[in-house]
Amino acid sequence: MTIGCWLVATHALGQRFSLEQKNDTLSFLSLKTDSTYDKWRLPYPVYRFCTGDVDGDGSIDAMVGVIKSTRYYQEKGHRLFIFKNYHGLVRPLWLGSKLGGILEDFRFKDGLIRSLERTTDGKYVVAEYRWDHFGMAFERFLGKNVTRPAALEIFNHD
Repeated sequence: MTIGCWLVATHALGQRFSLEQKNDTLSFLSLKTDSTYDKWRLPYPVYRFCTGDVDGDGSIDAMVGVIKSTRYYQEKGHRLFIFKNYHGLVRPLWLGSKLGGILEDFRFKDGLIRSLERTTDGKYVVAEYRWDHFGMAFERFLGKNVTRPAALEIFNHD
């Protein structure tokens, strides 16, 4: 099954991230390099998978959208996890509980994570975030206080 940015794997600098979905609530994120193979168990539904250099270090990272609750947000929601290649091993870079609003979707574009978020009053925003040493930092709004169709048009615009 293909999930997310319509990419299932990526090659760069001799590495390949891929996502294998076992069932609705279990997937494995795999990393294959020229000399190693490692897996990370994801015991949640996955709604998005993208790859790209999130932190600007020249190495490709994996972005996985999962549906789960957190300690501070008990209701299940869309979350963003980012993983790195750390000496041939899959390791978390960021296991985000929240960006700005209520995350519905994300994509990776031009070194930034673009998000489609719902607000508590039912409106939508499209925002961009960049990596900032420990987590995601707000960069700018592309659309704010708009309807879902308008937000989707902005979100999907290249």
